[in-house]
Amino acid sequence: MSLDVTATKPHERLAEALAPEMEAVNLMIRDRMSSEHAPRIPEVTAHLIEAGGKRLRPMLTLAAAKLCGYEGPYHIHLATTVEFIHTATLLHDDVVDESDQRRGRPTANLLWDNQSSVLVGDYLFSRSFQIMVETGSIRVLGILADASATIAEGEVLQLTAARDLTTTEDTYLKVIRGKTAALFSAATQVGAVISGADESVEKALYDYGDALGIAFQMVDDLLDYGGTEAIGKNIGDDFRERKLSLPLIKAVAKSDADEMAFWTRTIAKGKQVEGDLEAALDIMRKHGALDDTRDEALQWAAKAKACLAEVPAHDIRDMLSDIADYVVARIS
Repeated sequence: MSLDVTATKPHERLAEALAPEMEAVNLMIRDRMSSEHAPRIPEVTAHLIEAGGKRLRPMLTLAAAKLCGYEGPYHIHLATTVEFIHTATLLHDDVVDESDQRRGRPTANLLWDNQSSVLVGDYLFSRSFQIMVETGSIRVLGILADASATIAEGEVLQLTAARDLTTTEDTYLKVIRGKTAALFSAATQVGAVISGADESVEKALYDYGDALGIAFQMVDDLLDYGGTEAIGKNIGDDFRERKLSLPLIKAVAKSDADEMAFWTRTIAKGKQVEGDLEAALDIMRKHGALDDTRDEALQWAAKAKACLAEVPAHDIRDMLSDIADYVVARIS
């Protein structure tokens, strides 16, 4: 198969290599997000799913299955399941975070209401379990059920850690391993499991997804303080929402008494005024918090690539390695 020469970014090359499978996933998404009795469900779902996301997580499932030589139909079901779980978490996250922008567009809770976002998210979670059951694999069901629980656990841990200036980097890693990396690792692992891959290959693909997801979230947290509006989110949202993401945790750990008073006012007590975001950035730069976060994200991306050494040589394996580089490309 000849790849599109215009597809220059790694995720675009992977999408091109998986084009027939992704089309099948998109067809299943449109079919399974329908509702005979509640037209708001496909309206809300379509607003988010069709907003131009890269579909990275379902592509990881398809890539893992193809890499492992799978020739059956159920990788389509699993990729659809992964996308539905992801979409459900986004709908719920935007309500929890009171967000008004997602992927550069108004959030569903802003266009409709919080109730619709929560209930449609619940519908998609339920739909995802209906679809994964169709594979007939108890192992796959267990992996994705565990991932769904871990995602929710990570979100709750983040909620309890928010605004707590004693939050450690270990706690942060538990949060992002739960809320983000769990679905990446499940996406790659189920692709291997449905293919009947060797245990060593399955573990390598799980570890790849875990490391990739951690790097992905660290980059996202870093871009909140150093990106542009073009990334589809408001710069400084994490600061305004008083989230203890890695750049802030690192800065707090090195802050002097005056700086701690600033963090106590702005994060612990939430009393923020004009210019506080710029002051926060100054403290982060002073203590190298942004550079240190960048270095850690690069280390996790390198770890993801190293995990692929256990996977058989394949064009798809090379593309997955490039995806790890791409995830951190915006900060490297």
